[in-house]
Amino acid sequence: MLLDAVNMEFSPRYHHTTDMLLNEQHIIEAAKQNPEHFAPLYDKYYKQIFGYVYQRMDCKETAFDLTAQVFLKALSNIEKYEFKGVPFASWLYRIAHSEVMQMFRNNAKLRTVNADVSDLRHICEEVEEEYMEQYNGVLMTVIKELPEDELQLIELRFFEKRAFKEIADILEITETNAKVKLYRILERVKKKLTKKNK
Repeated sequence: MLLDAVNMEFSPRYHHTTDMLLNEQHIIEAAKQNPEHFAPLYDKYYKQIFGYVYQRMDCKETAFDLTAQVFLKALSNIEKYEFKGVPFASWLYRIAHSEVMQMFRNNAKLRTVNADVSDLRHICEEVEEEYMEQYNGVLMTVIKELPEDELQLIELRFFEKRAFKEIADILEITETNAKVKLYRILERVKKKLTKKNK
C-alpha cells in the first residue's frame, strides 16, 4: 500500500547517531566562540549543500557561488543556530533553499531539476509501479511542474535520501505533515504513470 511506502524510513546516507549529533554540537558551540572552528562543518557538509544547489540549476559556476554564499551566511549567523535534534545540515539546507528561491525570483529562467535514473526508479518503487524507461519523461514533467514546496519535498526525500524528521525541520513543518504532503504528491504521480501505462 502506498501509505506504507511513505511511512517507511530510508537508511539516509547522512544518518547521525546520538553520539554524532552531540559531537557536532560541540563543534558548533566552538564555532560560535571562534569562527576558525567552523571549518569542520564546512568540510563535512560542503558537498551535500553544493549537490542540493546544483541539482536546481545547470550552471556550475552559479552553484559554486551560491554554495559559498550559503556557508558565508551560516558562519555570519551561527550565533542564531539552535540545536533541534537533527544534523546541522538541516539548517544549512534551509539557508540554501532560501538562497536558491531568491535567485529564481531574480531570474526564473535558471530554475531546473536534475535527477538521475536511480532517483526516478525509486519514485516508481514508492508508487508501486514497475520502473520502465518510458516513465522518465512523465516523471520529470510531473516533478518540474510541482510548486516549490512540493518539489523540495521530493528532492529531499528521493534525491537527498533524507529522513522525515530532517525534512520536517528543513521545511519547518511537522513530520506528519511532511508524510501527508508526500503521500498526496505520490498519489498524483501514480495516476499519471497508470494513465501512461494504459
